[in-house]
Amino acid sequence: MVKAVITGAADTAVGRLEGSTSLGLQAEAACAAVADAGLSLGDIDGVLCAYSFTAPHLMLSSVVSEFLGIAPSYSVAVQAGGATACAQVMQAAALVEAGLCRHVLCVCGDNRLTGMSRDQAVAALSEVGHAEFERPYGIGVPPAYALVAQRYMHEHGVTREHLAGVAVAHRINAMRHPKAQMRTPISLDDVANSKVIASPLRLLDCCLISDGAAAVVVSAADAARDTAKGGVAILGTGQMNTHEHIVAAPSLTDFGCKQSAAQAFARAGVRPSEIDVAEIYDSFTITLLAELECIGFFGRGEAGPAILAGAMDIGGALPCNTHGGLLSYAHSGAAGGMFHVVEAVRQLRAEAEARQVADAELAFVHGDGGILSAHCSLVLGRS
Repeated sequence: MVKAVITGAADTAVGRLEGSTSLGLQAEAACAAVADAGLSLGDIDGVLCAYSFTAPHLMLSSVVSEFLGIAPSYSVAVQAGGATACAQVMQAAALVEAGLCRHVLCVCGDNRLTGMSRDQAVAALSEVGHAEFERPYGIGVPPAYALVAQRYMHEHGVTREHLAGVAVAHRINAMRHPKAQMRTPISLDDVANSKVIASPLRLLDCCLISDGAAAVVVSAADAARDTAKGGVAILGTGQMNTHEHIVAAPSLTDFGCKQSAAQAFARAGVRPSEIDVAEIYDSFTITLLAELECIGFFGRGEAGPAILAGAMDIGGALPCNTHGGLLSYAHSGAAGGMFHVVEAVRQLRAEAEARQVADAELAFVHGDGGILSAHCSLVLGRS
């Protein structure tokens, strides 16, 4: 029996938002999500906030609640990199299922594009590396993912064209979204000829840097009856952390998304083949390609050719990242993962307009943080 539902979802404009602040963006998304649910801020009794690179605070959830003028009975900040948004939804579902809260606000946002210099961004990302065994030798986030890409290509026959196909598919989807940061068409050659960042990954294999925020409201099933749109059911959740630093990864080709997805599917009582639309973390082209295969949507070495054949398109075998993902829609820290959640909600509500997947009833959402380290999966269903 469904006990938790997403009753409200919203995101702000994305891209370069001059004059924006992390707190302002989070407040905008939060108020819009609460309004989307047909609730007032006074109805919110739980707040789960992410983290901010531009305005860090030890108790950011309390800061956001104070700014909104609310005093929730439960408030905490969640920090799991790109898995943060899905982990917030998973935790919010547990809170309402336990009867501790009725309506939990989950919000993420940052102004990473206009609020940070290039040096500040590089310094922030370098913190991901192990202080003793990685950072002194210069490895950063793109080189770590390039290491994964090199090994995955070696073991499973993935080609440069397959990686480029992931980037092109995202851009095609983003072109249908009026708010997407990048809507200019790109080709396989454009990706292949873009600047090398860390071989084999090129500029167009890498996610965007953006300003923006997104939020959802998770409500108890009985409380959802009084909301504006009824809600999207949270059918299954799962989480798995296999390592933190790439030097300690048990594998460079097999990741915790396999276990977290298996948990979510089992709890929802569905199979990967039953999913109508997927929104899966895509920090780099290799991230999505490897996760599609680890999760079980495609066999090893099969995702690349399938994507080149149109599998990710809204009419394809597995419509995926229908808003354009982190590669073309936007990526603003933890909000990047929340954009995926919001898009899944809109698909299940049939609110996606030109990018709508026909008759979408089941959605899968996945986020991962670090170097394919922390994983959280959601199965959502149309009410």
